[in-house]
Amino acid sequence: MIDTHCHVHFNAFKEDMDEVIRRTLEKGVRMVSVGTQATTSANGLKVAEKYEGLWATVGLHPNHLCEQEFYDEQELGGGSPPTPGVDGPVKIKTRCETFDHATYLELARHPKCVAIGECGLDYYRLPENVDRDETIAKQKVTVRQQFDLAHEVGLPVVIHCRDAHADQQAIIREYVEAGKLQRRGVIHCFTGTIDEARIYVELGFLISFTGVITFPPRKTEGAISPLQTVVRDLPLEHMMVETDSPYLTPVPHRGERNEPWMVAFVAAKISELKKVSLEEVDRVTTENAKRLFAIS
Repeated sequence: MIDTHCHVHFNAFKEDMDEVIRRTLEKGVRMVSVGTQATTSANGLKVAEKYEGLWATVGLHPNHLCEQEFYDEQELGGGSPPTPGVDGPVKIKTRCETFDHATYLELARHPKCVAIGECGLDYYRLPENVDRDETIAKQKVTVRQQFDLAHEVGLPVVIHCRDAHADQQAIIREYVEAGKLQRRGVIHCFTGTIDEARIYVELGFLISFTGVITFPPRKTEGAISPLQTVVRDLPLEHMMVETDSPYLTPVPHRGERNEPWMVAFVAAKISELKKVSLEEVDRVTTENAKRLFAIS
């Protein structure tokens, strides 16, 4: 099994990173550890150099275009403030960075780099003290810069998109129709609708799911949540699995720090929702990851 999106080189693992990596590999789970700015991208590559079964990506997350500090409501399940000992490492701090092509080009040429990202558009997390239109415009410029880099080095992209699917799809379509992004990419931590997922699939992208799909539906949602319905209805051949660790810990480990080996619980939920064997979920999602990232 491959956890296609984790942050095992982040500070949440600074005390026991190597132990977590070894524990994950011993459980038969390989990892793609994802960069979110220049420093974490470089660090991710350094960690990946040390291990077989661990790869990295390099990119600039849209939340890092301006400085902010926040609790992620998705992590908290809609509650605020967080409950100590229950909600895990949910507080996020970002620093302001402007995309530098030369820096990321050098990182992207590393043999352990398998994708550009995470990059994309996030209209949900816009600080109140910034101009909304200017910030969105900067996000669009930055995602295009990273798409250009992906085309230049021949790598796929890892996309973070929140409350911005129409604009994200339009930019992807622009590049695809221009003959770029030939390796396409993945929409990570997908929480959109089935119609939005199908558009990405039509554009040649994979859809990746996290522990969010294991969260129980709200009382107003019925037997399964809208996102669980997307998992049920989307063909398995278009899916990958991920943890986004240390965030979004799946049931039954809510309240703990998420670790990459917990991706098995994401796969198990897909198996339950789609009524196919766990072995089939493992086989198909792993093959999708190997093909997308060109890893063996």
